[in-house]
Amino acid sequence: MKDKRILYVSSEVIPYLPETEIASTAFDVAKKAHSNGVQTRIFMPRFGVINERRHQLHEVIRLSGMNLIINDMDMPLIIKVASIPKERMQVYFIDNDEYFKRKAIFTDEDDQLFSDNDERAIFFAKGVVETVKKLNWAPNIIHVHGWMASLLPLYLKEYYSEEPLFAESKIVTSVYNKDFEGMLNEDMKEKIKFDKISEDKINTLDEPNYNSIIKSAIENSDAIVMGSEVIPKELTETINNLNLPLLSYQSGDSFELYLDFYRSIVSKD
Repeated sequence: MKDKRILYVSSEVIPYLPETEIASTAFDVAKKAHSNGVQTRIFMPRFGVINERRHQLHEVIRLSGMNLIINDMDMPLIIKVASIPKERMQVYFIDNDEYFKRKAIFTDEDDQLFSDNDERAIFFAKGVVETVKKLNWAPNIIHVHGWMASLLPLYLKEYYSEEPLFAESKIVTSVYNKDFEGMLNEDMKEKIKFDKISEDKINTLDEPNYNSIIKSAIENSDAIVMGSEVIPKELTETINNLNLPLLSYQSGDSFELYLDFYRSIVSKD
């Protein structure tokens, strides 16, 4: 894998956000690949709770400056970057004042999901792709972690289907245990259709809850990793029905198996 490139896209990554199963796994898997000579890049949202001074984030002017169209609105894309101490791994942060400046991650002070979480997820997916295009960095594998990153497989397979930079990229999605209750904005599907993604590709999102968003990611992936020991039954059934390459749940320091899994996926070409 030393000559390969892996793009890690996660809703959460330590040390920038509190330790969760997703934040820790995304970091540990990327670290393992990086320490084995794989070229890695990590992308995550620049949530307002992240201390930019402590973590030494700085804006990358040459990458910032474009506007992304989200539901017919121009939303400025700001790109920031930092290096994880001691690891020499670069982390890119997708930022926008409207979506990510607030001092919270997914919910408000009453623990209610933000009404624009759907737009934040769309913006994040598009922002990742547009930034990687500017970097001209063609990944062999794109590994997705967390629900806010889970529209990326759909957008890569549909909205960016003609983008040559990703023509050979394999999409891997890690599926975790249920991460939120309730629904995202009921207009989420219409906002995705605005990007000329056909309705038959997004019927899964008729009810935009956690399971349906992750199910969409699974359906548009080339391989699946069980990120949690237990995941919702509905998602297990989707994975089994699609018969995709599957890496079972790995605990502790068994991340070497991730590298073997990546090799098996890339070698299928």
